[in-house]
Formats: sequence, structure tokens, C-alpha cells
Amino acid sequence: MASDPAPNPHATAEEVEAAWQDPKLANVLYHDWEAGTYDEKWSISYDERCIEYATGRFESVAGKDGWPYETALELGCGTGFFLLNLMQGGVIKKGSVTDLSPGMVQVALNNARNLGLDVDGRVADAERIPYDDNSFDLVVGHAVLHHIPDLPTAFREVLRVLKPGGRFVFAGEPTKIGNAYARKLGQITWWLTTNITKLPALNSWRRPQEELDESSRAAALEAVVDLHTFDPTELEKLVRDAGGVNVQAKTEELAAALFGWPVRTFEAAVPQEKLTFGWRMFAYRAWQRLSWVDENILRGVAPRELFYNVMITGTKP
Repeated sequence: MASDPAPNPHATAEEVEAAWQDPKLANVLYHDWEAGTYDEKWSISYDERCIEYATGRFESVAGKDGWPYETALELGCGTGFFLLNLMQGGVIKKGSVTDLSPGMVQVALNNARNLGLDVDGRVADAERIPYDDNSFDLVVGHAVLHHIPDLPTAFREVLRVLKPGGRFVFAGEPTKIGNAYARKLGQITWWLTTNITKLPALNSWRRPQEELDESSRAAALEAVVDLHTFDPTELEKLVRDAGGVNVQAKTEELAAALFGWPVRTFEAAVPQEKLTFGWRMFAYRAWQRLSWVDENILRGVAPRELFYNVMITGTKP
């Protein structure tokens, strides 16, 4: 970590202006900006709720064979949500984290340290992973592929650092159709919440205007860092062309996404102290029930392209 760049959570106006033309710089600035509050913003935790979510996603697309994996690398780790919860859930023994954002790597390593987990980390570009060939039994990522400019190169790098027979699992990626309705729901919810809370009776539910303005600026930069949406079949082909075998994509969240995106947007638009433990558990349990509907009812009748999230797994020959 000594040679890694330091986090830059307060980008200059000139840096932000340059980021509009440079997706990698935009990713660094945006995620350094968000690192300190990212877990809070997305209701990320390292307890039973998110352990169950992370291990459930992994098992859903890749099964339980091979648990626990001795060594695993997370690309685009963010605050460590996916890898750290998989470690707590018994999927992984020893972990490494990488991210283009120094701020995110710092937070992920702090989270690992607080949880007593064996994790090292590097600031790294997914298109040039700074680990040797055949280093890992598993490579994982959550909501990272849609940020990477050159996906074929990134997948070749993933396969390079995997041991022969090693597995990769990526989850939380937006489908083309799912992204369209999720963004629209988010925009409507943000407008409604920020306007209704202007009413005197609801003013205590309104975040300070400077915080709302900053969130709006972050959302604008988010449009630069979100580079891809995915068709599941096309994603499978991309990974096979890069050299992956036993490749399978699976989608999830339709009813759950139609509920979840307004809820997450509402949570981002109101003061965090208003979001009690009771509220968070209500939102999570409702999401669980709707996910059951997706898995047991809608999956049988709706095309997989309609679901919001795509997950993909495969192995190195």
C-alpha cells in the first residue's frame, strides 16, 4: 500500500471537468468522493442481512462446490461489501481487494481489519491486475463490470490471475432493460421526495440543501462512470470469447427491483437518522419476499432480459 496513491475525496473543479472526458478519472473521483459514506448510502452492512445476501447471490449462480476457496480476489471492491461478507459466510478463507479508487481500497481494508479478516489490498486497474499468473482460486466482483471500459481485456486478466480450474463470479450488474426502468423510478422518487419534504410539516425529513446539491452532482458524475448495461446472452459470449469456460449468466430482481429502487432513492434523499433499524428491516424483508416472487413465479414466465440484475460465472480451463 505504500506506493499506492492517496485518496482524493475533494476533487477540484478542474479535475471534475476533466473527468467528463475520462471515464477512469471519473471513477476515481466519484468513488473517492463516495467512499466515506458509501455503506450508509446503500444500506451496506457486515452482519447477517448482508452475509445472507452475498452468499445467496454467489450460491444462486455458482453453487456451493469448492467452499471454502483458499484465496480470492475482488475486483472493484468498493468498501469490500461482497468479498468481506463472502468471507464471513464461509465462502472464502483469505482475500485480496483491488479498486481504481484509493479511497475505496482504504475503507475496504479498514472494514476487513475491524472484522478481523485476513485481507490485503492494492489500488489497481481491472485491465492491468497487479498479481502474478495463477494466483487465485476465485475472482469475484459486485457491480463492477459496468464501470470497466475494456471488458474483454479485463476478463482476460481475470483468467490470467486465476489458477487452472479457478472460478469467477460477478453479480449485481444492470441489464439493458432493467437499467432503463430503474433509472426512471429513481428520478421520479428523487423529485417527489425532495419536493414533498419542502412542506413545513415534513421539513424535518428534508436533508440540507447543500447535501442535496452534492448528491445531485454525484449523480451527474455517476452517469459518466456507468459505462455499460448488459444483455445476458451477449455477456456470456463476451466472456467465452475472452477464454472462459462453463460460462453461465443468470438474472434476478424484477418485482424486487421495482420496489427496491424507489426505496434506495428515498433513503438517499432523507436524513439518515430518520431511517431506523425498523425501517431498514422492513425494507429488507419486503425485498426478500419480492425476490421469492421473482425466483418462484416470475422467473417461469418472464424473459430473463426483463430482470434488473445479471450475474455471471465460469471457470479457467
